[in-house]
Amino acid sequence: MTTVDLLLTNGHVFSSALHRFIETDVTVLDGKFYWLPAPGAFTGDAKKTIDLAGTYMIPGMVDSHMHIESSMTTPTRFGRAVAAHGTTTVIADAHEITNVAGLKGLQEFMAQPSDIDVFYAIPSSVPSTKPELETTGGIIGVAETKELLKDPRIICLGEAMNFKGITSEPDSLIRQLIAECRRERPTMPLEGHCPKYTGEDLAKFIYSGITSDHTQQTPASILEKVTNGMFVQLQKKSLTEENIAAVKDHQLFENVALVTDDVMADDLRHGHLNKIVQQAISLGLDPVDAIYMATYTPARHMGLWDRGSITPGRVADFIILRDLQAFDVVAVYKNGQLVEPAADQSPADPHAFSTDLRHSVQAKPITAADLQLRVPDDVSAVTANVIEIAAVGTFTKRVPVKLTVKDHLVQWQDADLALLMIQERYGHGGHIAFGLVKGALSRPGAVGATWAHDHHNVMVMGTTIADMVAAQNELIAEQGGYVVAQHEQIVANAPLPIGGVVSDAPIPVLGKQIADVRQAMQDLGYHNTNEIMSFSTLSLLVSPAFKMSDKGLFDVKSQVKIPLFAE
Repeated sequence: MTTVDLLLTNGHVFSSALHRFIETDVTVLDGKFYWLPAPGAFTGDAKKTIDLAGTYMIPGMVDSHMHIESSMTTPTRFGRAVAAHGTTTVIADAHEITNVAGLKGLQEFMAQPSDIDVFYAIPSSVPSTKPELETTGGIIGVAETKELLKDPRIICLGEAMNFKGITSEPDSLIRQLIAECRRERPTMPLEGHCPKYTGEDLAKFIYSGITSDHTQQTPASILEKVTNGMFVQLQKKSLTEENIAAVKDHQLFENVALVTDDVMADDLRHGHLNKIVQQAISLGLDPVDAIYMATYTPARHMGLWDRGSITPGRVADFIILRDLQAFDVVAVYKNGQLVEPAADQSPADPHAFSTDLRHSVQAKPITAADLQLRVPDDVSAVTANVIEIAAVGTFTKRVPVKLTVKDHLVQWQDADLALLMIQERYGHGGHIAFGLVKGALSRPGAVGATWAHDHHNVMVMGTTIADMVAAQNELIAEQGGYVVAQHEQIVANAPLPIGGVVSDAPIPVLGKQIADVRQAMQDLGYHNTNEIMSFSTLSLLVSPAFKMSDKGLFDVKSQVKIPLFAE
């Protein structure tokens, strides 16, 4: 009889095949599940036996759509943080670091070790649109895609976001990348980003080869996408009672997965995919279905046959739960080894990333003179095309606002607006584009970041010029970060010295810094369900409906450049 490394008894074991819990013992050998004998039937030797005492054993969770850089951390820090919460496998779309530093930066990022299994997507959105619309530090084209397809850690194409390029430009870069992936790996998932698209627009998106969507959903969009063959991934903003009811009513457990997409560093201190599962259960999803949608369904969607199931030959990643409804994680095992839940306080490795990546912000400090909003004509008023943000989500809209002009200077402060500036940071002249924002800051101050989706140029928004200058100058001095300024002083600061988008500080430290930034933004009157993501996506040219880059203001769907002041 075989000697196994681990024997687990007296537990309720989740069967992915049967979609329910069963009474069985479990054995582990060399980091994989070996045999599921009937209770008491195993007569061989076990190096260690664990009595589960009636608790629940489920597979390790698989997050099939997420971005490590959204937590502003490294794969090493990220793995240490999420493993203790039960996430044992992720598929990371690292297009943030790639937009900053291209293929070389991505390869540096992928080379970092992690306590969990990290598979990667080919970043399809570098840039998210095209160089004429936004400046990035790298481009992923056909040659780079060919190179990445040789890497076994690459298992999908990252979220394709360029709607116009996908649906109406046959020779666009994204269409070329899709064709290359289909040629080299015909069955590889092609991830998509298609918010609010329906009818023929949605059909065009799917017809191009895109297999999934993870954006904000409604019951109607879930049903339409699944009916048309698309896999749907529900993140936090899509978890509503109505959406959960739609999944249950139509039994969509094979077609819908639970994912995180973006988890800010302050939230990462408290949980990861387990929090999404808990929320789904609280909204009415049966715990059995939630477990299925966070383990087996995403693993199969990504072609990861060796996980998401407690069966022979699969990777021995598993979670012990005390209570299903609460989804309280008692213990996590990775490759059959207990994950130690101790907080990561280890010092940063100064050699983990190259000097180039640690000195990537090549813009100059600005002065107040650089932020004067002038018009050339001798007029007394102008009508501005203003970005209006929402209190919920990241969508924006374009609204006209009439503004007074004095001595060629636009008096935007009189209209309770905030000035938005985006400065090119990759050494191509450092040009600055201007916009105006409604519904953002209501008190004197400024917020700034190099973590500006997806091009990650220097972005500062403020209600006072002096505070905007202070924020921009700090970002340049520390080679990237997220800052808030008030009274010409930096009142909250999260340095992001790796590419201007990532910190190598321990998660408890980084999480506190981001929490301070969030609170400081709220103190300035910025209120949103996720203030940081709301601000950072003002520069995302593929997120509806009116956004801005270092090249100016753009209508997202048409990709037409819109002047700041209407003619």
